[in-house]
Amino acid sequence: MEHFGDLVAVADASVVELKQVNGVGIATAEIIKVAFELSRRLTQGTNGTKPRIYSPKDVYELLREEMRGLKQELLKVLLCDTKNQVEHVETVFVGSLNCSVIHPREIFKAAIRQSAASIIIAHNHPSGDPQPSKEDIHATKQLRKAGEHIQIPILDHVIIGDGSYVSLKEEGIL
Repeated sequence: MEHFGDLVAVADASVVELKQVNGVGIATAEIIKVAFELSRRLTQGTNGTKPRIYSPKDVYELLREEMRGLKQELLKVLLCDTKNQVEHVETVFVGSLNCSVIHPREIFKAAIRQSAASIIIAHNHPSGDPQPSKEDIHATKQLRKAGEHIQIPILDHVIIGDGSYVSLKEEGIL
């Protein structure tokens, strides 16, 4: 704590960074990382029930801890049943994401495989600003058309920032 300042910084630290603390070796650093990961999973736990999405805030609440503090963009697809319960969350892209190169086949592959009734797209902006880029808007419109053709509607595209989110559906883009 003295070295990093707070728990968030400790949780975000890599194993290499943790090893730089006097008295912390590789085994201890890995145990710390595992403990934070288990804590994250526990806080996201649903006690065996499938989360139901009623609003973009529900998407944000479901994914915010996993996407908090990431240094790279992460794009996820939430596969929903007919009651908007999330059957599965699939990570589709990791890295420096340029939405203009997202191919609909990658987004809908899991939805088709899992027989999803609908999907929700979510990604983070490492800058912390959830405002959609031109590429985000363009890709969302293309994906909406693709979903219409294969009869798997996109319910929303939620962009997660630092402590806030933007719903492209609420913005009238989707």
